[in-house]
Amino acid sequence: MRDTLAIIGAGLAGLTLARTLHRYGIEATIYEAELSPVAREQGGLLDIHEHNGQLALKATGLYDAFLRLVRLGEDAKRVVNKDGVILFDKAGDRSPRCPEVDRGELRAMLIASLPDTAIRWDHKVTYLTRTAEGRHEVGFANGTRTAIDLLVGADGAWSKVRPLLSDSKPVYSGTCFIEIALAAGDARNAESVAAIGTGTLMAAAPGKGIIAHRSADGSVAGYVALNEQEEWIRSIDFSDAPAALDFIAQKFSGWAPHLIRFITGSVADPTIRPIYALPVGHEWKRKVGLTLVGDAAHLMSPFAGEGANLAMYDGAELARAIIDNPDDMNASLSAYEDSLFPRSREAARMSAQNLKLFFGNDAPGSLVNLFGSFAASDT
Repeated sequence: MRDTLAIIGAGLAGLTLARTLHRYGIEATIYEAELSPVAREQGGLLDIHEHNGQLALKATGLYDAFLRLVRLGEDAKRVVNKDGVILFDKAGDRSPRCPEVDRGELRAMLIASLPDTAIRWDHKVTYLTRTAEGRHEVGFANGTRTAIDLLVGADGAWSKVRPLLSDSKPVYSGTCFIEIALAAGDARNAESVAAIGTGTLMAAAPGKGIIAHRSADGSVAGYVALNEQEEWIRSIDFSDAPAALDFIAQKFSGWAPHLIRFITGSVADPTIRPIYALPVGHEWKRKVGLTLVGDAAHLMSPFAGEGANLAMYDGAELARAIIDNPDDMNASLSAYEDSLFPRSREAARMSAQNLKLFFGNDAPGSLVNLFGSFAASDT
């Protein structure tokens, strides 16, 4: 393949694509806005699924390295109501069927597998344009620019590449997350931490919930979830963290004190994360030298557990299409997109449906039924 190939974004999708291509002797350059691999926290644990995420990691040749990172048994799930009464409790799976892994460690593994020159840090895209020769010119905030034959948008929810292919924009789902965390070793948190069990606790009621994961060191990370309008989100002053947390805790009046403690005792900066999604079935018309992977292609809520798995699978599948037909870029992209659209449509549909179940009018019963159906399918 003589064409130049650039990937915008050093997330899981872009890294999987670059690593798989590199394994087969095809080099790509990743342009990433962040200043370095450790410029920000990379989030919590991910379930890596057999049918897509693990297949992608096998395509990279890093599957054995991945297995050394997994945290078997930390996929335990517990559902409680607002009084802390346990309604569903499933022990962790010690098999590697759907193991959990730290997102940051997974990303670091992929970064380390690439040549030092493969990722250009501190390259924030400022403009994209098509040249008279049919290539795409990319300009960066640091003053540099480059012209590319094949440009892949792996740049997430607010992709700069997506508008070249689609007019669709992410839409607020009506649910927002606020990050929470409890420090290890604080006796005031003992009852809250014990309530989690060995994996993840989900306390839910109509319109709200608390999701908390217990780490091996006894610390806790998670989210408060609220069904609120965007205007409410903008009304919170997060510069005063204790006051903001107290304000959020008022939404949980009447809940068990040890559940409210996840909010009032949080040591995390209470960062708010509205959940956005692209329309279910998001597609675009084929264009020469352009495509999307990961959230840039099919942003969805996290309630199907498929986002990261699909992102890596996208990267591996696009790499496979290029490897199979390195001299016909358009044929490669067509083959990739023909399989991308139906699989992402189904995952997005499931994600949207599950979001309604988590914090809808029937919660937490709807959550118990959902996880009960998963448990039944595993037996």
